[in-house]
Amino acid sequence: MIRPLAALLLMPVTAFGAQSEPVTTTHSTATLVSDADSFRPGQALRLGLRLKMQPGWHTYWLNPGDAGAPPTLDITGAQAGPIAYPTPSRSVDAGFTSYVYTGEVLLPVTVTPPSGPGPWHVQVHATWLICQQVCVPEEASLTLDLPAGSGAPGADAGAFVAADAASPRMSPFPARIGPDGTLRLQAPGIAPKNLYLFPDEPGVIDQGAEQKFSVDASGVTVNLKPLQALGGKTLNGVLTLTDRGGQVEALRIAAAPGPAVAAAPAPTGLPRLLALAFLGGLILNLMPCVLPVLAMKALALARLSGAARAHIRREAALYCVGVLTAFAAIGGATLAVGAAGGAAGWGVQFQSAAFSAAMAWLMLAIGLSFAGLFELGTGTVGVGQGLAARGSFFTGLLAVAVATPCTAPFMATALAAALVLPPASGMAIFLALGAGLAAPYAVLAVAPGMARLLPRPGAWMERLKQVLALPMFATAAWLGWVVFHEAGSVGLGVVVAGGTLVVLAALAWRVSQRRETRWTPALLPLAGVAALLVMLAVRAPQAAPMTLSAGSEKFTPGRLAELRAAHRPVFVDMTAAWCITCLVNERVALSPAPVRDAFARHHVAYLVGDWTGQDPSITAFLRDYDRNGVPLYVFFPASGEPQVLPQILTQSKILDSIGG
Repeated sequence: MIRPLAALLLMPVTAFGAQSEPVTTTHSTATLVSDADSFRPGQALRLGLRLKMQPGWHTYWLNPGDAGAPPTLDITGAQAGPIAYPTPSRSVDAGFTSYVYTGEVLLPVTVTPPSGPGPWHVQVHATWLICQQVCVPEEASLTLDLPAGSGAPGADAGAFVAADAASPRMSPFPARIGPDGTLRLQAPGIAPKNLYLFPDEPGVIDQGAEQKFSVDASGVTVNLKPLQALGGKTLNGVLTLTDRGGQVEALRIAAAPGPAVAAAPAPTGLPRLLALAFLGGLILNLMPCVLPVLAMKALALARLSGAARAHIRREAALYCVGVLTAFAAIGGATLAVGAAGGAAGWGVQFQSAAFSAAMAWLMLAIGLSFAGLFELGTGTVGVGQGLAARGSFFTGLLAVAVATPCTAPFMATALAAALVLPPASGMAIFLALGAGLAAPYAVLAVAPGMARLLPRPGAWMERLKQVLALPMFATAAWLGWVVFHEAGSVGLGVVVAGGTLVVLAALAWRVSQRRETRWTPALLPLAGVAALLVMLAVRAPQAAPMTLSAGSEKFTPGRLAELRAAHRPVFVDMTAAWCITCLVNERVALSPAPVRDAFARHHVAYLVGDWTGQDPSITAFLRDYDRNGVPLYVFFPASGEPQVLPQILTQSKILDSIGG
């Protein structure tokens, strides 16, 4: 039931600036806003009706659904285009389906001012239907005066950028609609968890009917219920796709009439992704994150040089199994979190201060063993021999654990695909990454005779162990620095205290080995380490604030929107304290004077996003560019499309992207 006007047209109010005086009706407040504080004669700009609705009330989209009416804007004083409606939400009440906006919404319109001198006087008469259990038609007259000027973005430009972000983008995928209502979207590689089509016109399909869909290698098929014959008509609308991480992508489609049949699966789809994953895993062996494990692998290879073929094959196979097991665990956990609607990414375990601290203590213990303080391979009770026998398997597990702060070339595409493909295909991609990382050892498993090319074991191995203890100690110190960024000075104190207990445990172990007694005295300091770890996991202290380098700013979506609205070039650097690749890129490519001078010369804003801890806005930004890990570098020119730079940066790459 529609009541009479609850709020009559208020007296027109004129404002000189980027927005009108607000008009408050019974259930909402309306304001006319502009994306510029001045106008240039004949140059288009945007106006918008901003509606702030009371809680529980809603207004309607272009197609209101089974009931309702869309807002209207009658503009005088300028040539105006249609309303650019943001993506709506779906509301189902008593069997009726409506397409609505709640809370606050901005409805933009592109207008062209007259060619004469200012000030420019524009008046908008707006009407909208606002509903809860009853519907109330409301209206307002809003007036704005803008002076002539440069037409540069104004104070409200960010609101229009946000409205653009909430609006559907044109679909890059072809779509067809069959006469029976079968919609086909040719989009290889996508695998939405849910979807819904908002048709532009009411009465074309049953908007309340379930929209069943199926996914194959080349796209998505949606079964719609038509209310009228669809033959020969193009179906226009907005298709929303929700991935397993809960992220929604809205695509504006124009489905041409024709047979909506699934195309043959693309023969190079999954095989190509598997090849990229394998190549990325292989390159991961050369990334700085794997340096600590290379020390252990070097010692293992040295020991294998004089061993029998069967022993070499067994040790190499155990290492490969360890790598694949770790990747299967990470892949399973990541896909499960995504399927449950959570957000998971490559290396996110290092966002936990407790995990980083545990890895620091483990690296310290390995370094102490390399330095000769104690040996895991000796002892009267056989525990050391048991660990040594499983050493290759656990080395494989550890290799993956410390490699995850890095992403190698080709990995980003494969990992992004793994999160949107069906679970079986996603797991295959994670295992292909593991196969690439394990490939050098797999060669020894297949051809163990190659181990004979290595130097023969001897006294030099002890000296090599002592030298290789240094990267282990350096890694432990770096991880302590990561914990400081995640949990502040208290977290760093916990790492130092735990490291002291690890040293005491190593000394106790050494004494027990020399006296050939039980190693139980080492359990007491290890229990203290466990207690510190639990404390850090249960109640992580306050994180230390990010230290920004000179000339950089903290990334926020609002700041990026503001800079882009001002047509200023922006360089976005998504990084983390635990990402060694990020730190290397910062030192060799981003910090040098030629790059910083070029940023200043071209007025490039440098925004840094710190993903060391949980930050949903950074996670969302990464997903926007099909990434689930750092580093990510994106350059936004003053005009034009953003450019994604390689994960391994060079000064020349940056200078080329920004124009020298």
